[in-house]
Amino acid sequence: MSVRAIRQIGDPVLRTPSDPVRDFDDRLRALVADLEESVDAPGHAGLAAPQIGVGLRVFSYNIDGKIGHLVNPRLVERSAETETQDEGCLSIPGVWFPTVRSTYAVAEGLDQHGQPLTLSGHGLMARCLQHEIDHLDGRLYLDRLTGDTKRAAYRVLA
Repeated sequence: MSVRAIRQIGDPVLRTPSDPVRDFDDRLRALVADLEESVDAPGHAGLAAPQIGVGLRVFSYNIDGKIGHLVNPRLVERSAETETQDEGCLSIPGVWFPTVRSTYAVAEGLDQHGQPLTLSGHGLMARCLQHEIDHLDGRLYLDRLTGDTKRAAYRVLA
């Protein structure tokens, strides 16, 4: 296990859709351990494998003191109700912008042993599920911004 360096905006791995995990082996368990150790820090709510340079559909989370992971996740439910809150990303350090997300989300996938696993939650957990699955699809939260907020974000990043 080790804390892994986080890839920054501009790295192509962050814009490339991740491949599904096919082998539930020691390499996957080592990746999950690295993700969980890397997300175990103040201010870290989630970390997707592409953020540490691995193009596989795996992410870890650290919500309300609980650390876990999900392999091959897919969002299966989102509330119609949304909220706008400042959102940031470990791959875009120091930049926070108001981002619209569903207030409730459910994701299904597998654990590191290939067993079915469902994660759900409101608030920060819902935001985390949506944010991390976006990473696995090659999207950044900046892609969800619109209008003046999007223009402001890209001015800051220029």
